[in-house]
Amino acid sequence: MSQPAETDKRKIIYTGNVQGVGFRFTTRRIARRFPVTGTVRNLADGTVELVVEGSPAVVDEFLADVAARFVNNIERCQSAEFASDESFRKFQIIR
Repeated sequence: MSQPAETDKRKIIYTGNVQGVGFRFTTRRIARRFPVTGTVRNLADGTVELVVEGSPAVVDEFLADVAARFVNNIERCQSAEFASDESFRKFQIIR
């Protein structure tokens, strides 16, 4: 009997010039290149919330690509484990 693959669920809050620059749509496009699921949305305080689920190595690579793409826009990011039983079926933008 095989062990289930380890899954990493993380929530990241991005601060900086992250709204109005295509952050959500570009992040969704980047996510399509990786076997990840989750959500991305603008928050009322001007930040962007990204929730991502996948294998730890893939999540790290995906987040590195997002950070590299928006290196001039992100001033800070806060990352935390996302403790939820909710599983995502795809990666989508929440409006």
